[in-house]
Amino acid sequence: MTEIDTLRTQARLLFDAAVTAADPAHAVRRGLTQSPVPPQKPGGRTFLIAIGKAAPAMLREAMAAMPDAHVTLAVTHHENDATLDGAELLRAGHPVPDEAGARAAQRVMEVLTEATETDRVVALISGGGSALLPAPPPGVSLSDKARLNGLLLSAGLDIVQMNLVRQQVSLLKGGGFVRYAAPAPVYAYLLSDVIGDDLRAIASGPTVSPIGTAAEAIATLKSAGIWEAAPASIRTHLEQAQHETPPPLPDVTNTLVGSNRLSLEAMLIEARNIGLNARIVSDALTGDVGDAAKEVLAELIARPEPTALLFGGETTVRLTGTGRGGRNQELALRVATQAPEMTAKWVFLSGGTDGRDGPTDAAGGVVDSGTLPRIAAAGQDVTALLANNDSYAALAAAGDLLMTRATGTNVADVQVLLIAP
Repeated sequence: MTEIDTLRTQARLLFDAAVTAADPAHAVRRGLTQSPVPPQKPGGRTFLIAIGKAAPAMLREAMAAMPDAHVTLAVTHHENDATLDGAELLRAGHPVPDEAGARAAQRVMEVLTEATETDRVVALISGGGSALLPAPPPGVSLSDKARLNGLLLSAGLDIVQMNLVRQQVSLLKGGGFVRYAAPAPVYAYLLSDVIGDDLRAIASGPTVSPIGTAAEAIATLKSAGIWEAAPASIRTHLEQAQHETPPPLPDVTNTLVGSNRLSLEAMLIEARNIGLNARIVSDALTGDVGDAAKEVLAELIARPEPTALLFGGETTVRLTGTGRGGRNQELALRVATQAPEMTAKWVFLSGGTDGRDGPTDAAGGVVDSGTLPRIAAAGQDVTALLANNDSYAALAAAGDLLMTRATGTNVADVQVLLIAP
């Protein structure tokens, strides 16, 4: 095995450690151990409700810990083909909400209203929950919400601004889940797909206080220049809601059980266990993929000694071509094309913890100093491929695609830069 082969094996080992740390069952098990649900009250019942892409796996683990639950309900996306014996499993549209999601939201609200003060509600929240449970307020249709979402996306608002508005036109977001469960206490366990782990942004915060008010939502829409374009029903709802003061959020305990940062820390431990001099460089590698590549390359240039440098985050790609790829594949390819000539051997891995990068079957890419020669030897022009956003084809030519499978979890992306002596 060559030195490069060893580094590539180590990089994959660290990536696998990140995914294992974010495994939904593992995360729930850890959360229930570190922050256990209080004992059930005499005559009380337990309601287990899981929402999100990881809902089946999270609910399965909670059911094992609380086998006598009165209600066991999971809502996940249509593409999740997991089975769940002994539980009600509903599927809905993601990322575009659909009527199945509206029915699922109605079912969740019906179940929550059954809970009493002697009961306990355990919520298991993961990414994707916002689209999976569209619950527009009276007078607002699902199509109106879809139109609003399109306006928010086209206006270039960030995720916090978008969620501020979304929460104000939903019965379940921004703490709505907890309000429906009251007077029963809610114990929520959250698997974060949000950089920075703002609990209000995970699935649009069904178990936490809203980001802002209806008045602030109106101001956001006006500032973005899309207030007049918003459906009339939504403008009417917000104008009425801005004069109302919602009561304080009822009894809820929120526990973060998995996140990008926790996965980076697991990678750090694994790196040190195999004898690497490792450190976490950043848990916020975000923004344009070109800028992120420069940040990685700066570390490569500055630290030629044996080391393992870890990054986490979620970048964005500006699409100018018609090729296939994803943010991780393009980041890896950009690092390969811009890396300086070095005596030391190096390997860079960038991968999505969900096992899927963009509209491809790859999780990302693993590149080294031999990537460009391998692409050229395959008769491909790396400059042209990169200009066409065709990172998948370039990395496939080099044999450098990071191939896993759907992992059943998602805590954004992780990167590993290994430098040999």
